[in-house]
Amino acid sequence: MESLSCNPFSPFLEASGLVVLDGGLATALEARGHALTDELWSARLLRDDPEAIALAHRSYVAAGADCLTTSSYQASYGGFIAAGIERTETTALLLRSTELARRAVEAREPGARSTPLVAASIGPYAAFLADGSEYTGHYEASPAEIDAFHRERWETLATSAPDLMACETIPNGTEAEALLNVLAADDRHWAWFSFCCGDGGHLWDGTPIEQVATACDRASRVAAVGVNCTAPRLVPELVERLRSVTDLPIIVYPNSGERYEVSTHSWRGTDEAWMASIDASIRAGANIIGGCCRIGPPEIAELRQRVDRGDWTGP
Repeated sequence: MESLSCNPFSPFLEASGLVVLDGGLATALEARGHALTDELWSARLLRDDPEAIALAHRSYVAAGADCLTTSSYQASYGGFIAAGIERTETTALLLRSTELARRAVEAREPGARSTPLVAASIGPYAAFLADGSEYTGHYEASPAEIDAFHRERWETLATSAPDLMACETIPNGTEAEALLNVLAADDRHWAWFSFCCGDGGHLWDGTPIEQVATACDRASRVAAVGVNCTAPRLVPELVERLRSVTDLPIIVYPNSGERYEVSTHSWRGTDEAWMASIDASIRAGANIIGGCCRIGPPEIAELRQRVDRGDWTGP
């Protein structure tokens, strides 16, 4: 495991013990009236309305986020090509995703807090499928196909000068292994690994959370390990399991507890106690905190205020 002093999160952790992430990018976009019901989801706006993405990023900077995640979660060569977008333009759109987040950072108010990080989002293979597979973890693709899918996009995003890579919403243990191999081949960047879980101990495909956390702990340049897009009620137990096998920073950004129904393009279920989950997760050992789907700028602003008041301290 690398020294924490090399970790992009290190200055923030040393300053306050906690890092505040942004919330759901699509959530901020939908709040501004954008309909995101096609297979490209928010990535469509990289082409159709990039300024909307920039404004959404700026709303999270204004809320006090220490880190912005780019709009490349659903953006991939396979996904864009299926939508009729050629490879050359796909490359330009991926590069644009980092540029838009960087512009939002540079536009922050003078005298604001430390410069937020920009993390290039590496969404799962499930996001390309656009069929809700984030919540099953079952892929028909071979390990070689998953590796090739991630490696191509990673290599492009790596040239866009992000501060780190965000391997997020990973529901599958084989996919985690593939992404660790891609990271190992890139000696320039750090990455966080955040898993999507269906219970308090396993990824959606059944892989124990301790198994993937141990693999991350043994790897070089893993900035944090944790969970996201997972029901708030499950997250504290997952953090306890993570902390039992790793001293890496633990990153958590739960969703609201609702579930997205692909067939109806709508959210179902009820909100859970997201802030209470963050509280319990910090007590369990998490120190990088934020929100995912259905968690927007108002919730992140409240989270920022609580951190600044000293309601919590890091582990």
